[in-house]
Amino acid sequence: MIKKLMTIVAIAALFVSCTGEGGNKENAEASLSETIQSEIPMIALGEFDAKAGDFVNQEVKVEGIVDHVCKHGGKKLLLVSDEGDVHVESDNRFKDEIVGSDVVITGVVSEFRVDESYCLKMEEDNIQSHKEGETDDDLYEQKIAQIEYYRDSMKTADTDHLSFYSLEFVSLEEKEQK
Repeated sequence: MIKKLMTIVAIAALFVSCTGEGGNKENAEASLSETIQSEIPMIALGEFDAKAGDFVNQEVKVEGIVDHVCKHGGKKLLLVSDEGDVHVESDNRFKDEIVGSDVVITGVVSEFRVDESYCLKMEEDNIQSHKEGETDDDLYEQKIAQIEYYRDSMKTADTDHLSFYSLEFVSLEEKEQK
């Protein structure tokens, strides 16, 4: 019985070790890499906000046109399509030359949550900075209006928080011009 089991294991190991392509390690690694890359889900920009919550802290791909690269540091860009948009943030500077390019971006979905504790902290900071003269009356009023908007939006949606999604940049692939 043990001999039969050992023979079956040995035959199975032999089949597993043969890749059908001469046992070439590079081909096996390339195949694994392609499999991993193909498993990264593609999300249409028009569906990004609705689906992003299912992919927080996971890699996804999105396709669109680079609308602009932030002029203050160049580490943010806005990707757009006719259906929607998404903000992409990077640790490194984006090249200004990609503005207008049709690209596929791979990134990790990040979520920024606004809840009542965030609103209270924002309110407290706004009052303090206004008292200290760091913000003028217009900015003070704008921040109050923003806090009210957040609270009204949570109440209307009957939820305890609002989620704002973006992508943390992993890679960019320019689509070929036709």
